[in-house]
Amino acid sequence: MIYGAMKFSIGGSLKLAFRPWVEGLENIPERGPAILASNHLSFSDSFFLPAVLDRKVTFIAKAEYFTSPGVKGKLTAAFFKGVGQLPVDRSGARGAGEAAIKAGIQVVESGGLFGIYPEGTRSPDGRLYRGKPGGLARVALATGAPVIPVAMIDTEKIQPPGQVVPKLMRPGIRIGKPLDFSRYQGMDGDRFILRSVTDEVMYEIMKLSGQEYVDIYATAAKRQLADEAKAKAEEAKRERKQAAAGNGNGTERSGA
Repeated sequence: MIYGAMKFSIGGSLKLAFRPWVEGLENIPERGPAILASNHLSFSDSFFLPAVLDRKVTFIAKAEYFTSPGVKGKLTAAFFKGVGQLPVDRSGARGAGEAAIKAGIQVVESGGLFGIYPEGTRSPDGRLYRGKPGGLARVALATGAPVIPVAMIDTEKIQPPGQVVPKLMRPGIRIGKPLDFSRYQGMDGDRFILRSVTDEVMYEIMKLSGQEYVDIYATAAKRQLADEAKAKAEEAKRERKQAAAGNGNGTERSGA
């Protein structure tokens, strides 16, 4: 009931304001379980994709979104529940992964659509990064559900970092044909199979999105970018100090 109302209000508003274009809707089954594996360019991805589908899609969200105190916290919790987000306690890397996998299996086994971002985090620069072999592949192999690759297009351009007001433009969504990994069902303990399944899905996402593929994890790329930004800031700070010292020496000489 809550989901239907929130989908009508939020989904309708998104479609009216941004007019997202969609290709491949026929690849989403009318009923029965499936896993939607998407690239991840923007926070809004988890809203645009459900907005264009007739069925509910359940994504994983941080438990903090559901447990914050006060009126704002309750409104935030109601919002995320209403748009189909599922709370998962992410305290501890391994615990977070296991909780997400368990939640995904439950969604799929109940006959629902489970949405997941194999990259594990948003792309820092619009490129497609290596998929993590844990969540996606393990849920697929534990359940035998089909995996449907999805490509979000241009959603990162709507509200780039630092921009408060979203840019009104048309993002796109391409939905690929379902991938069947049932031949590997029950082999979710084999890391080579997990890697193979994940890479096959990422390849299909790359074809749909047209993104440049980078064979490292997005989390590692973010750390690298952060380290580079820190190094540049420190270098700029040193240059300012040197310039200030030079000006001071020049003033002393001219005063003499």
